[in-house]
Amino acid sequence: MLPKLHYHLTILVLLAVNVNFPATVSSAELPSFREAPAFRNGRECPKAVAWSTTDKRVHNHSIIHIAMTLDATYLRGSVAGVFSVLQHASCPENIVFHFIATSHRRSELRRIITTTFPYLEFYLYHFDANLVRGKISFSIRRALDQPLNYARIYLADLLPAGVRRIIYFDSDLIVVDDVAKLWNINLGAHVLGAPEYCHANLTNYFTSRFWSNPLYAASIRGRKACYFNTGVMVIDLWKWRDGRYTEKLENWMRIQKRYRIYELGSLPPFLLVFAGDVERVEHRWNQHGLGGDNLKGLCRNLHPGPASLLHWSGKGKPWLRLDSKKPCPLDSLWAPYDLFRHSSLFSDS
Repeated sequence: MLPKLHYHLTILVLLAVNVNFPATVSSAELPSFREAPAFRNGRECPKAVAWSTTDKRVHNHSIIHIAMTLDATYLRGSVAGVFSVLQHASCPENIVFHFIATSHRRSELRRIITTTFPYLEFYLYHFDANLVRGKISFSIRRALDQPLNYARIYLADLLPAGVRRIIYFDSDLIVVDDVAKLWNINLGAHVLGAPEYCHANLTNYFTSRFWSNPLYAASIRGRKACYFNTGVMVIDLWKWRDGRYTEKLENWMRIQKRYRIYELGSLPPFLLVFAGDVERVEHRWNQHGLGGDNLKGLCRNLHPGPASLLHWSGKGKPWLRLDSKKPCPLDSLWAPYDLFRHSSLFSDS
């Protein structure tokens, strides 16, 4: 078993490397993975009991529910993310994964997860890309325009009624701490919890057409709105459904389609709906931006302070940079969680 990565990480001075990579992977190239070791609960763990998929009145807080997407392009990242969660969890057998996929190859994706994590409890859901095809407008990076990037908006529709709380994780991150600490945050009256970054200038996330419209601009200026990254969120799905938040997000997407009020994929609608009404989570739970910016993917440093989760948001993905033999220094922190079966090192048997 790989040694655990201590979540207090030393801040390094890193050299910038400018590397460009393709945004997509051929649908014929589903990777092969090594089998992960079995992770078992410690004696202190509450007994993992069955949870109801249909009864909204029953919520077993000892069962941790995590949602992630699965597709050919980011499958290697998703597998590394799952591995990292299990390796650092105090009660790994109490974790249930909910995977969202659009691919017609869902049976192959199911087989890959089953063979890589034989002891994992998981569910695989089909996301109908037609739900968003007419609502997506092009952004500054093609990967941000894929329908599956918008699946996080529809979690309350996709997941069973018996799942009250969900942690949503992007597929380009690793967890280096016990995910139960994130799961157990108190959302209070909020629908959503995430690390906030109030030093960020929200003006940069919207176009001049947005700010010149008094009605649109008032939706931000009337609140103490802070930026948050949607790659790590804790969501109360019951409150989400009751507040009809999917419809609110879709409304901003329709406005964007007609008037072009922002440039970045699925993030701005979340800012417009939730910014200023988010339960603050410690920054350690989303050390984001490690993939650099959305255009060049330059190497980045860690943010000051401890880290429980490392997130390669941005253009540069660690598996692509490692394969190209031009990695950024921080990519070495992702590599121990990569279960990819390299053809040069492993046979097909």
